[in-house]
Amino acid sequence: MGKVLVLFDSAGGNTRAMAELVAEGAGEISAIEVRLKTVEEATPDDVGWCDGIAVGSPTNMGVLSWKMKRFWDDAMRPHWMKVDGKIGCAFSSSGGWGGGAELACQSILTVLMNFGFLVFGVTDYAAPMMTAHYGAIAAREPRAEAEKAACRLLGKRLAEWVALYADRRDDQHPVGKPDRMMPG
Repeated sequence: MGKVLVLFDSAGGNTRAMAELVAEGAGEISAIEVRLKTVEEATPDDVGWCDGIAVGSPTNMGVLSWKMKRFWDDAMRPHWMKVDGKIGCAFSSSGGWGGGAELACQSILTVLMNFGFLVFGVTDYAAPMMTAHYGAIAAREPRAEAEKAACRLLGKRLAEWVALYADRRDDQHPVGKPDRMMPG
């Protein structure tokens, strides 16, 4: 059974709302266990437990929050090179549109890549004019259905990749094209 960790920091509850939607999306894929953890309660064991991780942070001047950065700098430092090959993605809430949420997602992805995570974006449209190419984003709390759909799609896509690569469930390939399936 594949395991997905949704790890987040939330200053005012907006990123928490996104995290809950990401976890909901991951839960749409059968036989995937999902854990939702704040950065304050998470431990390196949680990261070691998962096959895939969605990391969420409030946008802080265009990058991830200091609490999330500290978790990876301090708590996870001794575990560097021990989590290679896990799958990762990002989501972020900013104070308003144009507040740097996509940059914050890229900073999260950069941290994950430095730890050896295989990171991805979502090419599908979650709703008209709403993508999650760099991760799911929202201006404040995700209120519009398009923002909620992007969060759910990000979680679902993470769970699909975990089902494919960790559980070898070719039927969960997001693209579904036989020529792109993993070799048997």
